Amino acid sequence: MGDDFTPDQKRYLEGFVSGVQASRASKGLATIGGAGAPPAGKAGHDGPDAIHLEAQDRTTAAGKKLVDQEKWKREEHPFDAYPRLKEQAKADQFPKPADNFRWRYYGLFYVAPAQDSYMCRLRIPNGILKTHQFEGVADLAERCGGGYAHATTRANLQFRDIPARCAIDVVEGLIDLGLTARGSGADNIRNVTGDATAGIDPQALLDTRPYAREWHFHIINDRALYGLPRKFNVSFDGGGRVPTLEDTNDIGFQAVQVLDGAGVEPGVWFRLILGGITGHRDLARDTGVLVKPEDATKVADAIVRVFIREGDRTNRAKSRLKYVLDSWGFRKFLAAVESELQLQLPRVDSAFVAPRPAQDRQAHIGAHPQAQPGLNWLGVVLPVGKMTCEQMRGLAALARDMGDGDIRLTVWQNLLISGIPDARLEAAKRRVEVLGLGWKATSVRAGLVACTGSKGCRFAGADTKGTAEGIAAWCEERVALDQPVNIHVTGCHHSCAQHYIGDIGLIGARVPVNEDGDTVDGYHLVVGGGFGETGAIGREVLRDVKATDAPAAVERLLQAWTQHRADPAESFQSFTRRHEPEALAAFAQGGAA
Repeated sequence: MGDDFTPDQKRYLEGFVSGVQASRASKGLATIGGAGAPPAGKAGHDGPDAIHLEAQDRTTAAGKKLVDQEKWKREEHPFDAYPRLKEQAKADQFPKPADNFRWRYYGLFYVAPAQDSYMCRLRIPNGILKTHQFEGVADLAERCGGGYAHATTRANLQFRDIPARCAIDVVEGLIDLGLTARGSGADNIRNVTGDATAGIDPQALLDTRPYAREWHFHIINDRALYGLPRKFNVSFDGGGRVPTLEDTNDIGFQAVQVLDGAGVEPGVWFRLILGGITGHRDLARDTGVLVKPEDATKVADAIVRVFIREGDRTNRAKSRLKYVLDSWGFRKFLAAVESELQLQLPRVDSAFVAPRPAQDRQAHIGAHPQAQPGLNWLGVVLPVGKMTCEQMRGLAALARDMGDGDIRLTVWQNLLISGIPDARLEAAKRRVEVLGLGWKATSVRAGLVACTGSKGCRFAGADTKGTAEGIAAWCEERVALDQPVNIHVTGCHHSCAQHYIGDIGLIGARVPVNEDGDTVDGYHLVVGGGFGETGAIGREVLRDVKATDAPAAVERLLQAWTQHRADPAESFQSFTRRHEPEALAAFAQGGAA
């Protein structure tokens, strides 16, 4: 390369060409300057599934073995098998493993042996739905399920205890409500998250709703975007007060204010971050790329298509986007994305990007003034996400009678009622209390997150929701906290409750209690995780804590922090970073550091 380019320009061009070559090869095209023969195994597929079939062909042509899930997708696309799902429902018959995987494309999960029933998970873009939809889900959960629903960590709803005969009633009943569960499980792009306070937050840089909605409809209407190498998460953060946890996603779009002199038009852009998967101990990293908000869907589509071609289809543990990024590096991956887009994405020096608005770790709980004068949102506390159908109907009535008719789910397993006038706020709080729910929370309960656990998931090693409630009840009576603390309780390595980003994280484990091999519910403890400006992956400090001992262990860690802080402002995360794991383990066990 000549001397007319700076070193940075040379490195960029080398990465761009490398990405173009990789992209062309993955599409079966000749590399630039190459011989022109397509790669071995390319079978000339066409149609929306071709990109996946060709990726599978390249895998097998290289002498590698597809995992079972890839074989099942290849044998019969799940969306071609709907008549069999109807037949199984008519016969009141649950699926065998291959169809259990396929039915997850419709949002149905057969969760045996934890429960001999289906669980249904919805899609709710940006987590916002109308009162009649919320009531309709309550009716479905009562008629076809167990009479309750859970708010999830993707600002979504799921309900359980669905018999096989009700499978079609649930799938089609959701469509009747203007909702869908399509693609909410298996190897698909999951529910699209955005600011819980989108459009009503005084400090937000932009309203994420139109961008989350556009991406949602783009996904569900393009069959090529189903059947990825593994599940995929996308999040839009508009700079609102309630954290969206976009840095835990495969793709995160962060709204930022770009200043004059950056080389691009000043104003609000999305900063692109990639590769978050906290169960694998990684947060999404800044790519240096800026995206115009109106181009977010186009850019996300290109990223997903590169991932479809390059993701690992032989090892489920290494099949997420993170591992393509680890193998290729960001420069090569972004060059392949730019080749897919046929344009160069702008990079801007961080000196020309204004600091993002500060987030409030408790803004999803209680009453907060909206951008609209005289109106408020009210954050309702759900006990680790659970609501009865009666409570759901009561919340819908509250939103309809006193709010603007929106139910806003958050990634913190709770919901907001928005548009409540000042004059009705106190009455709204009383109505929440009458439902047996709360609108204010302690510093422990506001940041308490728990996955389904062993009562509803076959992978979980412990009853996470029961343990989380036990921790909150125990600690609230014994520890006075003046700062928020996040406690995440997850059942297994899938980390649905994202234990690695909690101030205190617990991951389920079977704890031996005798030499005969008997075990009880238990956990391994990690501490010091975080997100956003304090993003970090927690460190393990203690293993094999019995579930019955977990509340006291958490209490002792919190007591150690309150008693031994460097100063009153020191956060729990900062406190844990000052101590070695052995010292923190000693605190948790009741000893001196």
